[in-house]
Amino acid sequence: MDEAQKLIEDAQKIIVIQAENPDGDSLGSSLALEDILGDLGKDVVLYCPVEIPKYLRYINGWDRVVTDVDPSADLAIIVDTTADILLSKVLDTPGARHFLESHPVLVLDHHTTLPTLSFDHTLLSSEAVATSHVIYDLSAHARWTINAQAAENLMIALMSDSLGLTTPNVTPGTFHFAGNLAELGASNSVIEERRREFMKKSPEILAYKGELIRKIEYLLNGKLALVHVPWDEIEKYSDAYNPGALIGDELRLVENVALSVVVKTYPDGRVTGRLRGNLPIAEAVAGYFGGGGHAYAAGFRVYENYDTIVSELVTATDKALKEYDTTAA
Repeated sequence: MDEAQKLIEDAQKIIVIQAENPDGDSLGSSLALEDILGDLGKDVVLYCPVEIPKYLRYINGWDRVVTDVDPSADLAIIVDTTADILLSKVLDTPGARHFLESHPVLVLDHHTTLPTLSFDHTLLSSEAVATSHVIYDLSAHARWTINAQAAENLMIALMSDSLGLTTPNVTPGTFHFAGNLAELGASNSVIEERRREFMKKSPEILAYKGELIRKIEYLLNGKLALVHVPWDEIEKYSDAYNPGALIGDELRLVENVALSVVVKTYPDGRVTGRLRGNLPIAEAVAGYFGGGGHAYAAGFRVYENYDTIVSELVTATDKALKEYDTTAA
């Protein structure tokens, strides 16, 4: 905590970096840092190598996230990831890797996966439900002010990664954290009303959801639910609604399913996997492919044939389930 506090207080201009798969936690945490550090007199730039998906645009301030690296910053703060593979678009951006290798880097994360970053960095992490909890703890340690807008953004991040405080890794401390944010001015009902209004689907998207449901495959005796989203569907629908978020509950909330996976394939041979578990095996399965995350939510990115990936997913899931059964017994 002391080292992280010093890095921030010694810097004047700070760039906050999200990975190439922004979600509610990474965006909410970034915007909260913008407010908290802005109140300290810091100049804060929010950066993500891809445009913020439309399904996240109920979060006020999303449009302040830029897609260009600002090399004039004194410090980089990376939120919600400790993996090179999820920062590959950042690292491929001209000048970005040199910037990260030649400037102080602070990583704020809540995942338990061992870091695989190829540049020097200071890591502040915990097994909290969301990165926003790590930011809150750092702010409390440093006695930094958390204004009402920052509290709202921290609450958005928390509710996003905990699925509304329903995931198995939620603890009494998580509820205490949410209560503190409410005392600071965050209203979960206001956030949820805005999110629900924004998440309304067009008839075309609802019809596409039906197509995705029809495409679900059940493998490993029904324990692995899988849906494939090819490039033509990504190109057609992703800007309006993330297919992984669109089909997520339908994949996961099926009898006997232990793990659900949304696999996307791209023209350059890239294959990504979005893993959500009913049992705490998502991180172990993603790790098989060099990815990571936490026990109930994880992801990976590889360059491999789709059929090979499916076969390896079955193998990895089977292994993870057997290890889980042994541990649980």
